[in-house]
Amino acid sequence: MPNTVSLNADYPPIAKSLEILAKASQIMHPVTQTLAKGPGQWSRGVAPVYLERGKGSHVWDVDGNEYIDYTMGVGPISLGYCYDRVDAAIREQLERGITFSLMHRLEYEAAAAVQQAVPYAESVRISKTGCDVTSAAVRLARAYTGRDAVVCCGYHGWHDWYIASTPRNAGIPQAVRQLTRTFSYNNLDSLRAVLDKDVACVILEPVVFEAPRDNFLHEVARLTRENGSLLIFDEMWTGFRLAIGGAQEYFGIQADLACFSKAVANGMPISFLTGRKDIISQGERDVFIFTTFGGEALSLAATLATIAEIREKNVPAYLAKQGKKLKEGYNALAARFGLQDVTQCSGFDCRTVINFTGQGGDPLVLKTLMQQEMLKRGVLWGGFHNLSFSHTDADIAYTLQAYEDAFPVLKRAIESGKPETFLRGEVLEMVFRKTKY
Repeated sequence: MPNTVSLNADYPPIAKSLEILAKASQIMHPVTQTLAKGPGQWSRGVAPVYLERGKGSHVWDVDGNEYIDYTMGVGPISLGYCYDRVDAAIREQLERGITFSLMHRLEYEAAAAVQQAVPYAESVRISKTGCDVTSAAVRLARAYTGRDAVVCCGYHGWHDWYIASTPRNAGIPQAVRQLTRTFSYNNLDSLRAVLDKDVACVILEPVVFEAPRDNFLHEVARLTRENGSLLIFDEMWTGFRLAIGGAQEYFGIQADLACFSKAVANGMPISFLTGRKDIISQGERDVFIFTTFGGEALSLAATLATIAEIREKNVPAYLAKQGKKLKEGYNALAARFGLQDVTQCSGFDCRTVINFTGQGGDPLVLKTLMQQEMLKRGVLWGGFHNLSFSHTDADIAYTLQAYEDAFPVLKRAIESGKPETFLRGEVLEMVFRKTKY
């Protein structure tokens, strides 16, 4: 029988997941379209591989097992799966059409809603994915400044200008690789070391899990502008989660350009580039940034409904409240079991990460074991708490109960000196490195 969200007696049956994976592996290389969703980040032999449906904060895999989901589509599900208001807007637009031969009024209406929500959005462009708009921002910055080099900090997608700075840069010409530089978060000296008159722009995720120290973001803005370069915020994670208007609103800072996707449409594929009109308007004449599906109407309708719901329900405050319970609860449990030096939960309340220090053994082995035990208890756990508006008080309370039940297993594994012997599946792969350096 499939597992439910409960302290199950055994691990979830996943025969159908593995059957589909075996077939997919014959024709898809790799089998996943999104690295974080692929088998390497989930313990093969224990974790489900394919999901079938979702409702609210819960999902069901192809074998019928139910889980509380804390990955939420790797970020886009900000309100919840099958969220009534958003789905109603999609269905209503579906009756009228999806993609048209001329522009659709929803393009303007969605752009206006984003402009109202995001500070300093003098101009708005629409595309489909996060790396669409980060790449558009870089191209516009190069055109505006007449410079070629890009300095980045964080993860910005798969296009050449960014991925050239990572270990997975095969297929990118050496000339392109030489145009991308990196710096470290909260390290202004590392930024100063790569800033020169060749730099068109500095692009960074304003926050990931680590908070800015010593006025870091404002200092980055100052150094960037003193250098005659443009500042670009990649707000895929911070936009409409940290605050409705993202990091610019939360920290009271202005970027020249800011890029949004993920939370803005509750799972529908859409992205927005916002910022200075004099930069973005280059797209009217000299800079070519266009795509057939940029005006796809279902995602635009979802955007309007999602932004309205986020505003009316003050969703960022709710995410922070629920996330704070998880973060503080996890750390309290770690301390109770004497594991506070082994594992901690950290990050901004709306999106937190669980780390293993290595003091109790190989961090990947310990993370795999925790994932294994949380999956058994009905929690789809990848080491993060990506909160949605559908995560209820009961979800949070149950998740903390599942942690309380799993911590003794972790403690016994560490005390045995051989935690790998407690695993039923394969050890997780290392998370993708964002830079070579």
